[in-house]
Amino acid sequence: MPNRSQDWFNQAQRDLAQAIASESGARHEWACFAAHQAAEKAIKALHLSLGQEAWGHLLVRLLSELPATVERPSLLGSCA
Repeated sequence: MPNRSQDWFNQAQRDLAQAIASESGARHEWACFAAHQAAEKAIKALHLSLGQEAWGHLLVRLLSELPATVERPSLLGSCA
């Protein structure tokens, strides 16, 4: 099976751009939704790059399922 981690990361970057554009246009509910999508896809891209599958939408759980060897900024967990 091909590694699709770069595809997921590219989509995460597009979702983040959408979040920024939505925030600039005062579409705050869409900004929040797109920002969450960006974070979710970026974490799933990381899982895929490590040869793991990731399911679900809870950012805290997706982060907690990363191997202990993956360095995470301490602020990341509280922001998720």
